[in-house]
Amino acid sequence: MTKRIRRLMVANRSEIAIRVFRAAAEMDIGTVAIYAEEDRLSLHRLKSDEAYRVGAGKGPLQAYLDIDDIVATAVRVEVDAIHPGYGFLSESPEFAEACAAAGIIFIGPSPETMRQLGNKVAARNLAIAAGVSVMPATDPLPEDAAEIKRLAAQVGYPVMLKASWGGGGRGMRRVEDADKLLDEVDIAKREAGSAFGNDAVYLEKLVERARHVEVQILGDTHGNVVHLFERDCSVQRRNQKVVERAPAPYLDDATRQGLCDSAMRLCSHVGYVGAGTVEFLLDVDSGAFYFIEVNPRIQVEHTVTECVTGFDLVKAQILIAQGGRIGFPSETGIPWQDKIKLRDHALQCRITTENPENNFVPDYGIIKVYRGANGFGIRLDGGTAYSGAVITPFYDSMLEKVTAWGSTPREAVDRMDRALREFRIRGVATNLAFLENLINHPKFRAGEYTTRFIDETPDLFKFVRRRDR
Repeated sequence: MTKRIRRLMVANRSEIAIRVFRAAAEMDIGTVAIYAEEDRLSLHRLKSDEAYRVGAGKGPLQAYLDIDDIVATAVRVEVDAIHPGYGFLSESPEFAEACAAAGIIFIGPSPETMRQLGNKVAARNLAIAAGVSVMPATDPLPEDAAEIKRLAAQVGYPVMLKASWGGGGRGMRRVEDADKLLDEVDIAKREAGSAFGNDAVYLEKLVERARHVEVQILGDTHGNVVHLFERDCSVQRRNQKVVERAPAPYLDDATRQGLCDSAMRLCSHVGYVGAGTVEFLLDVDSGAFYFIEVNPRIQVEHTVTECVTGFDLVKAQILIAQGGRIGFPSETGIPWQDKIKLRDHALQCRITTENPENNFVPDYGIIKVYRGANGFGIRLDGGTAYSGAVITPFYDSMLEKVTAWGSTPREAVDRMDRALREFRIRGVATNLAFLENLINHPKFRAGEYTTRFIDETPDLFKFVRRRDR
């Protein structure tokens, strides 16, 4: 059933809220922001047509998790749809159900699909049923210590502890041997319980020399699924992505096709609707790849896919939610698979208010001077990147996303290098110098890196002072 969205609320904040508002404005859709009391001066509430406070009396994070108040506000101001962005409630089937019960379109997959894919163990089983290769792993770990040790030995050390629900590095612990296993399980369970409200964890075989590749997919309500190729997100620190590239510079055509086919096969199997990302680990030594998980939402790094395919993923989300059909550009802007082509190369860097010279401790305060990059081939997506912005300890430390693209990998990286050197941010510490060192490292430029690149490359932390202009 097709329903025209005329008023859209974003149940999120900062950069991703602004990104969705911009897409909606281009589609002549009215926009509604929500904000916590601590965000009353935030830029995202000024980028919308209307803004309403939610979560009165609750904390700065809990306000954005207050399903009852958010949905009640949406009903009161008569919005047609809610876009959850990423993080917060974006992977909450309960939120999607509450929207549906209130007669509001939830821009994302169905609650059933989120439940199927949100549990990583269940998602593994779906992948197996769809004929997609998976990493050797366990079911959720029992309480019995002896059985946990037996399961770990069966998988084979080293192993990775992972939260059964949720991602973002929470609950993830590398375990080298049996001596530290039980202590690490306790830590992982506490992290998972705190982050996701569910402390279930499981063990997965750890590939020592791996690359992290994810495939962007879109599915509509008519059963059509397409991919928009892959992104490399191997450059991570503490299981958090730092730099993303598209396409992955080291993939051959056969492996790329295999990854994309596997992602589509899984999403077709579950009847996936909306934007999603299917993540894989690629074994550098064998060339084999293994399914990790599905992120049933838009990703932070979606900008690089937009740059190399030319398609607006947020607009596609909205149009699919209205009932639009893939293959009919007037409805979704997304054609059939054979018309989607890779063009150019792109990478995204995340500028954060962290101090890399002090173990990346987040910094807070007022941005006294801000001068951003600009020019051909540069895209900026930010929510608090401006002079006078107050950086608080309440939220994520990401300040701005910088995306650069060019006709070759070298041109894209050179353009990013120029852009990073162009930035001037004073008043708070940032990771700009670290990013410059990283993208100029010979291994990065050659695409010769794994998921342990940052950990194994100490010279990234030998900072050259940025010239003060």
